[in-house]
Amino acid sequence: MKQIYVLVMTMLLLLGIGISSSYAEEPDVSGIASVDILSNYVWRGFKLSNGVVIQPSVGITYGGFGANLWANYDNSTNEHNETDLTLNYAFSLDKFSFDVGYIYYALDAVDDTQELYLSVGYDILLSPTLTVYYDFAEGHGAFVTAAVGHDFDLTKGIALSLGALASYNMESEYSIGDFSDFHNGELSASVSISVWKNISLGPMIAYSFPLSNDAEDAFKLVSDDGDDNLFYGGLNVSISF
Repeated sequence: MKQIYVLVMTMLLLLGIGISSSYAEEPDVSGIASVDILSNYVWRGFKLSNGVVIQPSVGITYGGFGANLWANYDNSTNEHNETDLTLNYAFSLDKFSFDVGYIYYALDAVDDTQELYLSVGYDILLSPTLTVYYDFAEGHGAFVTAAVGHDFDLTKGIALSLGALASYNMESEYSIGDFSDFHNGELSASVSISVWKNISLGPMIAYSFPLSNDAEDAFKLVSDDGDDNLFYGGLNVSISF
């Protein structure tokens, strides 16, 4: 319990700093609606579907505040089996960027759960970002990711994004394994193509793999075909407003 109190207090402190630093600024309002069509639903290295999934999302930001609603539709079972609500606040201080938020996971197959998260990035080459998630409902543990990435402008209206991520599980039972060990690594590549005004297409591909024996065992328990190394990809269509 001490861990959750520390995380909550840190989030509240950072939130207060961000609000005070942007108080005099006129808030901007923007939104985005998108849909991902993917070969599989892969979450933190776990393969959670046996085929194509459709994942619509809609989000809005007001100043640094944001809200996003996301859903998963499993085409192999013809089921809408998950809806996630994310509320967050993002701000920057010099070269540091901060994002603090809350996620509610509404799930069909298992009990719903909730997370708080804190993400810190630094504006240098590869844009390193460290994110800590704390499940205070069903998982009772933390999950940490460290990520880097870089964007390349290929030509007018077309950009390539490359990314790499490594994660660590801290006794989070919801990750199927009450263990503390390295979890998964992931390499990804995506292309953003501006097709008309505020509409873009984004083909992507990713490769996820376990970083420990604990994680490998957990992935095999969840996947029906015993996969722990996963190639997956698909297409994103988004409209900003």
